[in-house]
Amino acid sequence: MEGVILMHMVNEFRAAPRELSQPTDLMGAIGVRMAFAKDEEIYGQGEATDFVYRLVHGTVRTSHFMADGRRPIGDFYYDGELFGLETRSQHGLTAEALSDCIVLVASRKALIAAGGDEELRQLIWKATVRDLDRAREHLSLLVRKSASERVASFLMGLADRCCDEVVELAMGRQDMADYLGLTIETVSRMITQLQSAKVVEFKSCRQFRITDRDALLDMAAG
Repeated sequence: MEGVILMHMVNEFRAAPRELSQPTDLMGAIGVRMAFAKDEEIYGQGEATDFVYRLVHGTVRTSHFMADGRRPIGDFYYDGELFGLETRSQHGLTAEALSDCIVLVASRKALIAAGGDEELRQLIWKATVRDLDRAREHLSLLVRKSASERVASFLMGLADRCCDEVVELAMGRQDMADYLGLTIETVSRMITQLQSAKVVEFKSCRQFRITDRDALLDMAAG
């Protein structure tokens, strides 16, 4: 995948060289837009961390593939978010497009050349702090909350990210189960219970709206 990205970036820069019109936004200034189809790998576990990514549109999933076949999910990324910024020389997770995605891609070397090593360190620092905060919340969810509380917290978090009444679910039940440390059957049962209690309403398997926000908040809090 890295070779494909590099070739695409080389061709893009040859076809349309650009100047740094927005020096305070290095990714926006030098990043190359790339399209990834649903379920396509963006970078793989163990690949070199040579590139930095910003999601323009869509949803991205990061996950760790284990020898026994398990696939814990690290996080989900949404419009405008940076990902792939790791301090190690190799990616510890695989990133895949959960939906058709547009991603800004820039090499670390290009970022350093354009804005200096300090700019890249700032990007890495901000992304690391954000990911650590999310990881702490995720761990607390897995360790301290019941199955119903985990599902309620997950749906509440998605709704808080969305500005619309109807929330689009990019991930399926299996992705939710892997992220929440539950079985797909348990996730489906918890969602059915929330619908029966008229707390949420699923218009389809990938769309829902909250019908009783206070009740969902209470369930998420435990």
